[in-house]
Amino acid sequence: MTAIVWLGLSVVVIGLLGCAGGAQLVRDDDEGGVVTYLYKNERGGPAVSRYRNEAIEIMKLKCPQGYTIVKEGETHGLSGVSSVEGAEDSVTRRWAFQFRCKT
Repeated sequence: MTAIVWLGLSVVVIGLLGCAGGAQLVRDDDEGGVVTYLYKNERGGPAVSRYRNEAIEIMKLKCPQGYTIVKEGETHGLSGVSSVEGAEDSVTRRWAFQFRCKT
């Protein structure tokens, strides 16, 4: 019974993290999934994004026994542009990790 409760809580936490906006679980299956997160090139790119750790936490919650990143890279068609009057345009992009849970 405890394992079922733990699994239920994990699913809720993953769902909440996925809705946060900065990092999202965009594909979820029995073997792993795909998680994306926001980054800006002018702020150091995907490696230093403040949302990278959120993406890693989502993978850790989904795969408590560990995971392997199968593929990573920029996603296409998921960027946004925002600007402030008098400032340069700031383009936000999404980076993705495709991962598999270790068994």
